Amino acid sequence: MWSIWGNGDDDPSQERAPTLKVTPGDGRGMTEYRANYAMVSLQEHLGPDRNALDVPWATFSGDETDLHTFEVPTDDPVEPYVQMQVYNVGSYDHELLINGEALSGFDMPAEHGWQYWMDTVTAARLREGENTLQFRRDQESDDSFVVGTLTVNWKEPID
Repeated sequence: MWSIWGNGDDDPSQERAPTLKVTPGDGRGMTEYRANYAMVSLQEHLGPDRNALDVPWATFSGDETDLHTFEVPTDDPVEPYVQMQVYNVGSYDHELLINGEALSGFDMPAEHGWQYWMDTVTAARLREGENTLQFRRDQESDDSFVVGTLTVNWKEPID
C-alpha cells in the first residue's frame, strides 16, 4: 500500500510543485519522492503559411519551434511526463523532441480549438541540469497550429 501526502515544508517563493512524499504503507525500505515540474511557455505558430491562422499573439516559427530549455535539479528523475496546450492541430504526425529525441509513439490531438494533452516521456530521458524541448511540424502536411504552454513533470528523490 502507498501513501501520498504533502509534507508541509512547501516554500511559496520556490518555482516548483508542492512537495509530495510517496512511501510504502509501512514507511520503510523505499526511497521517498516529491513531485516537481518545469513550465515552458512557447506561444509559437507552426505551419507553412503565417496567415493560415489568425493568432497575432503567437510568434510564427514555420516548421519547428525555437529550442526551449528547462532545468531538472536531480540526477534521478522518475516517471516523467509532459502536458501541453495546443491549438487547432490537424495532423497526428508532428513531433515533440526532448533533449533532441522524439517522444516514442507521441501523438498530438487532431482537433479544432484549444486542446490539452499529456504523454509519457519514455524515449527521451530527462537529465540533471539543462534539458531542451522543441516541436517539429510534419512537413508533409499543410497543418497550421499553435503550441501554447508545456509542463514537464517528474518525481525526484527527497534528500
